[in-house]
Amino acid sequence: MSKTIRIGTRDSQLALWQAHTVEKKLNDLGYATEIVAVKSTGDLILDVPLYELGITGIFTKTLDVAMIRGEVDIAVHSMKDVPTALPKGIVQAAVLERANVNDILVHKGSLDFLHDAGTIATGSLRRQAQWLHRYPHHNVTDLRGNVNTRLQKLKENDWDGAVFAAAGLERIDLLPDNYIDLDWMIPAPAQGAMVVVVMENDDYCLEAVGKLNHSESELCTRVERQFLRTLEGGCTAPIGALATAIDGEIRFEGVLLSIDGKERIHLEKVMPAYEDPVAFGNACANEVLNNGGNELMEKIRNELKK
Repeated sequence: MSKTIRIGTRDSQLALWQAHTVEKKLNDLGYATEIVAVKSTGDLILDVPLYELGITGIFTKTLDVAMIRGEVDIAVHSMKDVPTALPKGIVQAAVLERANVNDILVHKGSLDFLHDAGTIATGSLRRQAQWLHRYPHHNVTDLRGNVNTRLQKLKENDWDGAVFAAAGLERIDLLPDNYIDLDWMIPAPAQGAMVVVVMENDDYCLEAVGKLNHSESELCTRVERQFLRTLEGGCTAPIGALATAIDGEIRFEGVLLSIDGKERIHLEKVMPAYEDPVAFGNACANEVLNNGGNELMEKIRNELKK
């Protein structure tokens, strides 16, 4: 059997770059492909913070529906945007080799504000909470849109800077000169990774896409996403997680913060790389929950309901 694999993607510049990257890899393996671009709800509603929309997976739902309807065969996502529980019938088929995991601060040229009053823009509760934990004297304002839109909004407003995922700007060659690495900020679970999902009954696409999988990236992101899933954070709670494979070990760092950044539960653990990543991620999350995380998650849920 042979068919043209229809690759579903959002229509932003970054999403299309990711889809074309997958397309090239499949073409190089001899598979025929076609790009099918759609606009998600998350791209259309830009005047409301993501957490107020109350939708887990807002950037992925449109493509999920297109797959279930048979309009596309596979979908390519920034893995950090994908809910930890996939819709029934859809499965993870490949995690591509991970890119830069770090967050960066794009600023206006001077960093004097770091020691004084300042205003930072981000649409992420995780980035907001970690920024306020480190700089409690700063203000954080909401910033929405694709990376191009957010860079333009930074230019047009009197903010001192905005926080971005380094990988997104690097992939589409938009990384400006005026940025600094935020190596102290723990990234979102699976940040910097691309994932391809497929219908579970599509053997042809499962086999084709499976050839793109990068085992180390899959292992590390599995730990991080299980940590997130057990904490029940979805895409909105201030949760950071990073697993790194080093010398036969998986080194994990996780954090849960209050929305205002005043409370912080931090954890570091190590496991042998051959052990169960799901069990390890679950154990890390339970340690956080048992160390005050249950109460903090309840507080966060109540605040987000207001």
